[in-house]
Amino acid sequence: MILNIWMMKTGAMSLKNKKTPMRRCAGCMESKPKSSMIRITCYEGQVNVDPGGKAKGRGIYMCPDRQCMEKARKKRALQRSFDMEISQEKLDSIFQELAEYEEKAD
Repeated sequence: MILNIWMMKTGAMSLKNKKTPMRRCAGCMESKPKSSMIRITCYEGQVNVDPGGKAKGRGIYMCPDRQCMEKARKKRALQRSFDMEISQEKLDSIFQELAEYEEKAD
């Protein structure tokens, strides 16, 4: 009896619900689960797609969706988020790589 009361007070008997990490898409600005998003990082001036989500540096997230990518490109979301100019060639390669993730998601 005393053990049960102690376990309830300390939370040993309660099941903890794990929170799902949410991230906001740079294109559509909707919050979605982190696991369904693609991370783009900027570290030491290099902008790269981070498929594992563990790379160093500042990261932004995008949905694997063509419309979100087009919105982000039109709003210059990557340049604003990373506070730097990104060459057109680098942007093209990043969005091309993101398009490949969209195809894999389908």
